[in-house]
Amino acid sequence: MKNSQVVEEGFSYVPVIDISPLVSGKGDRLTVASKIGQACRECGFFYIVGHGVHERLQQRLEQLSRKFFAQDLETKLEIRMALGGKAWRGYFPVGGELTSGKPDIKEGIYFGAELGENHPLVKAGTPMHGSNLFPSNIPLFRETVLEYMEAMTQLGHRLMAGIALSLGLEESYFAERYTSDPLTLFRIFNYPSDLPPYEGEERWGVGEHTDYGVLTILKQDNSGGLQVKSQSRWIAAPPVADSFVCNIGDMLDRMTGGLYRSTPHRVQNLSGCDRLSFPFFFDPNFDVEVKPLPLDGVIINDDREERWDKASIHEFCGTYGDYLLSKVSKVFPELRRAVL
Repeated sequence: MKNSQVVEEGFSYVPVIDISPLVSGKGDRLTVASKIGQACRECGFFYIVGHGVHERLQQRLEQLSRKFFAQDLETKLEIRMALGGKAWRGYFPVGGELTSGKPDIKEGIYFGAELGENHPLVKAGTPMHGSNLFPSNIPLFRETVLEYMEAMTQLGHRLMAGIALSLGLEESYFAERYTSDPLTLFRIFNYPSDLPPYEGEERWGVGEHTDYGVLTILKQDNSGGLQVKSQSRWIAAPPVADSFVCNIGDMLDRMTGGLYRSTPHRVQNLSGCDRLSFPFFFDPNFDVEVKPLPLDGVIINDDREERWDKASIHEFCGTYGDYLLSKVSKVFPELRRAVL
């Protein structure tokens, strides 16, 4: 549990954890799990190194993404989200996504697991399942994105095994109950250099928010701009060489009764150039009901008054798909009818 010093003062930095024992299966996995647990309790964020994801794959992804966003708007709109239908895939322009009702200063592309039209979930019309939209004029874009998503999916399984161990559970606990068929969502975001304040208000690449699922694995470029909330102040989470930034989401907060916290974060790009980020969301199966974990001595910590949205994730009842759809329909109101 959190000690009094952490509760009163919050945290002052995001820790870096070498997870190579989780990746290789060799070495002291329990020590790694303990470090992950401490990070999840104290700040909800941690960097990972020793992750095993090839640097060349990451570089190729970044190069192709910059090539895509350098195109004119008309070309980018050839794969606009309106063409993705219920799969909720494709490109959106700057200002096309909302956080707390305010337009974000970013553009991006939404991806998910590549599922053909004969897949049972697609045939059933399940929202957020289907095929992706890829630019046809950028060679290797499709192959690179799908290869990267596969690498992130495998990394997600390994990290969730470590999180299970950190909670005193069998390492297969989440895989057997929640992530046997994880909902994997991937975004590529481009943040233009932030504009001056508008009508006296600062403008954000993305405003204060928490993530929805269990685990986010973020690749960011060297521009900086990510900030994590620590009590009443904000802590920078700058780029760290050959690392990913991980944070837990609302559903893991719910499962652990608030022991592991989904921490608010935001982005403001003051670098003077475009900023790329690549968040990968490793989330529960779409149709699974998310319930509290069998943890001894944990009392539910309902922090709705502290949360940015004043909502209680501990009162939610339903499947992860229900929770996710209730959230994303507020992010893209104009697409709500196409999905729900």
